[in-house]
Order: sequence, then structure tokens, then C-alpha cells
Amino acid sequence: MENNNKSSFRRSNFSSAGRGAFRKSSGSSRGQRSSAPRPFDPKRTFKTDSIDSRLFINKATVKETEVYEAKHKFTDFDISEKLIANIVSMGINNPSPIQDQAIPVVMSGVDVIGIAATGTGKTLAFTVPMIKNLEKNYKEKVMVLCPTRELAEQVEGAFRRLSKGMKLYSYPIVGGSPIMKQIHELKNGLDFVVGTPGRVKDLIERGKINMGEFKYIILDEADRMLDMGFIGDMKLILGMMPKEKQGLFFSATFSPDIKRLVGDFLQNPATIAIKSRDTSTSVEQDVIKYKGRDDKLNKLYDLLGGKDLTKVLIFRETKRDTDELARELTQGGFDVRAIHGDLRNRERKQALEDLTSGRARIVIATDVAARGIDINDISHVINYDLPNNYETYIHRIGRTGRGNKTGKAFTFIRG
Repeated sequence: MENNNKSSFRRSNFSSAGRGAFRKSSGSSRGQRSSAPRPFDPKRTFKTDSIDSRLFINKATVKETEVYEAKHKFTDFDISEKLIANIVSMGINNPSPIQDQAIPVVMSGVDVIGIAATGTGKTLAFTVPMIKNLEKNYKEKVMVLCPTRELAEQVEGAFRRLSKGMKLYSYPIVGGSPIMKQIHELKNGLDFVVGTPGRVKDLIERGKINMGEFKYIILDEADRMLDMGFIGDMKLILGMMPKEKQGLFFSATFSPDIKRLVGDFLQNPATIAIKSRDTSTSVEQDVIKYKGRDDKLNKLYDLLGGKDLTKVLIFRETKRDTDELARELTQGGFDVRAIHGDLRNRERKQALEDLTSGRARIVIATDVAARGIDINDISHVINYDLPNNYETYIHRIGRTGRGNKTGKAFTFIRG
């Protein structure tokens, strides 16, 4: 039961936030500072004593959604009837833009760079061609690298559903899970390995994974892996691939670092870029101002009392703060789960399943733990702690307002 003793959430607490909320530099003997705006840098670190609140305020733009007309049907891709039936059983009838455009190119055997936002169907775009290849030649193997355990498990789960009844075997090779079980599965033989770079590298060094056996290598969310510092592990793994291979890089952005990586390991790749809706247009954003710790917690209680907050993701800076807020809200009667790096893999997985199924309405997470989270219909993102920079802020709020839907994001600012 939710805590009804708290005062009801008042929109007036923050509806006019941002007006007059910015510090102005005072004059000095050196003369007045130029009014020209500083060039925008999305990686610029926020300073809590000089936040420009306007960064966190935006009204979602409701536009008539342009319906994408796919050029292909899944039956056009010359895939087995069993695979088509498995696709349909997942509730997918027509290819999404990235699937429609990437699948035939991947099937042609060339290296591919796919640029599309998270949640646009990239997993199917590379999994369907790989299953066709594996059906044709059971001796071939596929390696998929993902930035987080959660994403790796989602990809492996999608492969299992798509390959049901085909005698193709997969397993997630991720940190935080028992390594001996993973070694056992590898020894028994896997066609489709989905792993995080650190654990895959560990098993390569132990002699349990031979990258020379893999015909296909896929980097899913390559930009996130670079952000998380996996560049060395990725280069090591890619460098052990056989010369005759097919490489697929899927990413939301195409940074200079990814461009260099592509130049080292892909041969004349075809690039498929899907224009996506800007996060700022699909997420209504606002700030909540608070005066101290108690006031901040009370305003969070007020906010969570809203009935439209059906699936909520709250961001905190540290693992300790994540656990602390989870205890506070649980004591207040809310169904809450926490996700951070110290939790065991099954605990993190269970927390996400509880949010997806509705057993929990709220998940509190750190930034690292939240990377790769792909849950449909998150209604609200709450930045209870400020992100380190604007790029992280955009990543956080991008967990809502996905596909053709809109979402809401609130950021707590002291003032």
C-alpha cells in the first residue's frame, strides 16, 4: 500500500522551474563577460552550483507518426517456414525499418554497420540472418558482444525464441554468473554465443573459447561498449577472428572511436542508418526543486503517488544510495526493486522481470547497471541524482518515450 499520509504531489512545485533559476555572472574589473553562448558539449560535466535548469525542461512534441512501409515481408528473405512461424509467435508480422533494410544486406555476406536507436529491432536484424546461416551449415558459429549482462541475456533469449525447434544452441557468457556453468555449456557445444567482453576475454585466456572457430562476429550497442571502457577487450577478441569472417557493428551513434575500430576489422562495410526520432521530442521533461534531504524525499513520495506512473525507473549515483532509497520507498509501501553492480546476476534479472510483469512498479538503478535495459512502456524516468553530464542524461531519459510513444522525465535540482 502506498503512503497516503504524504501531501499530494503539487505540480506547482516545479511547473515554472527554470524561470529566473540561472546564475548570472557578476561584473568585474575586467569588464562584462561576453553574452555569446559557450559551444554545446554533451559530455560537459554538470556543476551542481550552476545548473542551467533549461537543459531538463521540454514539452514532448506530439506529431503525426509517419508509418513506415516495409519493402519486404519476412517471407521475402528466403528463410525457413519454422523461422517465420517463430517470428510470428513473437507477435512480429512486418519488419521494422532496420530489419527491412539490414536483413537482406547481412544475408549477402558483406560486413555491415547498422546505425539505429535502442529499441528499434536491431536484435532481429542480425539474429534472423544468423539463424539462416546456422541452419544451412551447423558447423559455423556466431559470437555476439554486448555491453551488459542484461542486454546479452535479452539477445540470447531472443535467439532461443527465434530458433525454437531447430536444434541450435546458445548461452549467455556474462560476468556475474557462474563461470563453471558457462564452461560446461561451451564444452557441450554452442552455435550462438552472446557475451560481455570481459567474460569472453577471460574464457579465451583460459582456453575455453577459440575465436578461430567463429565465422560471424556481432557488436551490439558498440558505442556503449566503448563508453564503458571495453575497447581493449574488443580489439583483442576481434583480432583473434579468422580472416574469412563477417562482421556486423550495430550502434546508436557512429563516433570517431567506432570509425577507427571499423577501419581495423571490417572490410568495405555497407552502412545502414535509420533516422530516429530525437529523444527530446518524445520525452516531456521537467525539474523538481527541493530544499533539503527530507524535502527531496517528500517530493518523491508525492510524485510516485500519481496513478499515471505505471513503470518507473529512478536513477541514483552510487550503489549505496540505490539500496538506501529502495529501503526508504519499500518502508513507505511502494513495490521497489534495486539494480546495481554488486547484485548477483539472477537478482538483477529478477528485478527487471518484476518491472516488466508489473510485480514491481519502480526500479532504482545506477547508470552502469541501467545500460542495456530495454523494457517496454516505462512511463517515467526520475533523475533523483543528477547525471554526470548531458550525454548520460539523454541516455537515461531514452529509457522512456520509445518507439512511437511519449514518456516523461523529472530531474531533482536543489534550489
